[in-house]
Amino acid sequence: MPGNTGKHRISRRTKIATAAIALAVAAGGIAAATTFGEPGQASADEADPALYIDILKVAPNNTAPANARGASTGTFTVDCGRNENGHFNPDNFVAQPGVRNGAQHLHDYVGNLSSNADSNNKSLDAAGTTCRNGDKSAYFWPVVRIDTGDNEKNAPAKSPQGDRDQAAQDAAGQQITCPDVASKLPDVPDSAMAEVNRNLDLLDTQIDEANKRLVSTRGQGGPNFVQNAILGPLEDKRVATIDRMAIAIGRTAARPQGLDALAPCKLREQAGSGGSGVSNGGGAPGGAAQQITCPDVASKLPAVPASAKAEVDRNLQLLNTQLQEANQRLVSTQGQGGPNFVQNAILGPLKDKRVATIDRMAIAIGRTAARPQGLDALAPCTLGQAAGNNGGATATPPLPGPDANNELPENDGQIQRPAKVGITFRGSPTGKVTAMPKFLRALSGDAKPSINGTKNTRAAWTCTGFENRLTDKYPICPEGSKVERIHDFPSCWDGQNTDSANHRTHIVFPDRAGRCAAGFTAVPQLRTTLVYDIPHDIQVKKQYKVDSFPSEKHNPLSDHDDFANVMSQSIMNQVVNCINRNKTCNA
Repeated sequence: MPGNTGKHRISRRTKIATAAIALAVAAGGIAAATTFGEPGQASADEADPALYIDILKVAPNNTAPANARGASTGTFTVDCGRNENGHFNPDNFVAQPGVRNGAQHLHDYVGNLSSNADSNNKSLDAAGTTCRNGDKSAYFWPVVRIDTGDNEKNAPAKSPQGDRDQAAQDAAGQQITCPDVASKLPDVPDSAMAEVNRNLDLLDTQIDEANKRLVSTRGQGGPNFVQNAILGPLEDKRVATIDRMAIAIGRTAARPQGLDALAPCKLREQAGSGGSGVSNGGGAPGGAAQQITCPDVASKLPAVPASAKAEVDRNLQLLNTQLQEANQRLVSTQGQGGPNFVQNAILGPLKDKRVATIDRMAIAIGRTAARPQGLDALAPCTLGQAAGNNGGATATPPLPGPDANNELPENDGQIQRPAKVGITFRGSPTGKVTAMPKFLRALSGDAKPSINGTKNTRAAWTCTGFENRLTDKYPICPEGSKVERIHDFPSCWDGQNTDSANHRTHIVFPDRAGRCAAGFTAVPQLRTTLVYDIPHDIQVKKQYKVDSFPSEKHNPLSDHDDFANVMSQSIMNQVVNCINRNKTCNA
């Protein structure tokens, strides 16, 4: 229940305005232009009352496709708690890797204990977890808050600096990466399951030991030392381990062929965010990695008329999005093309997008004031060494993190920890599923529908007992029913990539019948269900809301969810075989 120690709406807005002013000073004006309203005003402090609906007025609309013959109907549920340890931050290493506080809203985490903007595959794999079965995957979503205007209290915010420092340390230097084996195995017979899982665990141990040896022997030997002393022996061990799995499967089923091709591993620099290759390694932006930087636009704009402010703000945020996507493409296409690839495939298209975006701002201003001239000169961007760019302009400081009360500008109120968190992996109505590769990233929903449109948004709100109807508004539930969010993730994988430039094209949703498109393979579909004890009178008074980017004004359509698979290969193998054998498993 929210606290009731006195009204503080005015003082809260004063606090938020102060944060806005501080941010404007820190970021040279750009963040104030893109994020906040007039000084002294929290323009998105409360959700629009029109964004709430009685769940009884929502028609049933959530039906699963019919199962075809051979469907995989099992489920595997993981108990990862309810974020009892208070792991919150406004980061998103999946959608905005390396951008500290880039989400501008607070995320609720379960699973991986170290998740933050700087997380990389190595730091995630080394961290602890809240999941009872040892699953180190990261599961996170925006928090829900109750905001009555009273003096709601949250637990003090915890600094993520220790996790950031560890991630930076893990991102430095080289790392050995190996092909994922679990995702290439055929259906494993029950009689071979224990042997296969033991050897999948052994593969993980072998690569961990090889990476430790890489660190401890740094600087030793000649130019072929790593190949001869580490990569070569690792390949030999992997050949033997993979062969034992093939033999075990072959005792009661067809022996899989060609698995030896998965034995060789590679040495790579830690200069990406997981990248597009299927591997057991990766990194976060940092070190000596190159990065695209662009001229700041907000600081070059004249005074923006009130009538043009919304349009200008949207397009300033779009400039940030375009730059972030270009930097992600720079990572995911590393090594591709010829000498002009970056210019032709990334910088050129980015310039074209920026020209159009800047022009829209100039037109909007010009409707009621003098149209600014010469802004097109700010469109070209350049490639240089990474220097802390967070998507707005060269060397822009990070956005502010939560205050001591876990509040952010325009995202305040009492955090509602879910009463129940369900994490369940499901099958495919059209056939069996195959394993996800380790370090696969996936998104559900879209955090910025006002900017990106509704193509990727998903209705996710409902009430317990009414799961057959989903709405893109905040539900008002009958007495005895609780507010619930249901997030379904895409489950058709391209078979090769763990990430993509837009974090979506490598894993997509099946069609209405549950079929994956040509070239895509069904993997276990993640569904998270979040149930909240929000008092009925708070629902009726429309005083609960989800954290969002300021541009979204707490629109429930901006609800979203993020996932990074950091399961060991043996746990993923258990998930797949439970689902394919039509069992109900709990871990």
